[in-house]
Amino acid sequence: MRNLPPPDSDSSPLGLEEWIGIIIAVITIGGILIGVLGQRQKGLNLQQWIGSLTSEPKTEAPEEPKVTSPIAEEIPTRETLSSAPLATDSPSPSPAVAAAPESIDEDEAFPEIARAVPLAPIVSAPTTETAEIPTETPEATPTPTPTETPDAAVKFADVPDDYWASPYITALVQRDIMSGFPEDNTFKPNSSITRAEFAALLRSAFDQQPTLETPNFKDISSDFWAWSAIQETSKTNFLRGYPNNTFQPKQPIPKVQVLVALASGLGLEANQSPQEVLQTYQDSAQIPEYAREKVSAATEAGIVVNYPNTESLNPTQDATRAEVAAMVYQALVEAGKADAVTSEYVVNP
Repeated sequence: MRNLPPPDSDSSPLGLEEWIGIIIAVITIGGILIGVLGQRQKGLNLQQWIGSLTSEPKTEAPEEPKVTSPIAEEIPTRETLSSAPLATDSPSPSPAVAAAPESIDEDEAFPEIARAVPLAPIVSAPTTETAEIPTETPEATPTPTPTETPDAAVKFADVPDDYWASPYITALVQRDIMSGFPEDNTFKPNSSITRAEFAALLRSAFDQQPTLETPNFKDISSDFWAWSAIQETSKTNFLRGYPNNTFQPKQPIPKVQVLVALASGLGLEANQSPQEVLQTYQDSAQIPEYAREKVSAATEAGIVVNYPNTESLNPTQDATRAEVAAMVYQALVEAGKADAVTSEYVVNP
């Protein structure tokens, strides 16, 4: 009789109990798989499940969204946040948006945006305090008044300070009665002056009331540059025309006509006999008869200025711009509109 080995337990067939356990395990696993597959086919409604959770009182605030790199043009303002439609208006809101409250606190919901761009009212225009523009010069140079620099505008290249008529020229230029020639900064004191230019000068210097009728000179049209000045000075008796009803505006005015015009316009009358007064001049015989009385009155009033010899009137010579300036200023002194200027060339009979 042979000795047989003991039966191996590993190779022994399964028992009934073991098969039952295997079957139960398979059924259990299969049931779980069937249940999972059935739920997947039906569709898991996570939104309802989360919505049911959010319907309960919340104990914690939702997690704040982070803005990593906000762009200035895309940063929402208070107006856009308040006017934006709520998430509940969307046809298929996400669970997180559906649970958001109706009113949004921007400072809490968007802390990074609130810190980056303060939601303040927009100012449409800068105020004067913030809109100051710095100037290049540290200090503004004050504009001098005429009294501070009285001679600043009357320094002509051909009128030195020691020129005999310089005080008269300076005074009239400062009063805007006469002017120089800006192209070369000269006054041309020795040049003659026309009757039209003298009429314009008289209108600027005096404000006499018209006493005569409006003249109608046939050699002056209404478009002539000095037409209004000639009309005014003729009506105030400063200048009159010639007997043939002409004015001759472009004619250089002689010195005797300047004196007659000033004496007539100011209404001066001689207190002494013209013959006695006019003896002052060595060339008194050259004074026209019509002008003797007015020249005598002008001499008594201190209007006559003779350079370089006070005894030489030179009545028929064309008056220079310097002589006209001196005699017009002396007429202003006689009318009480200017202070007297000391000059050795003023005639005192």
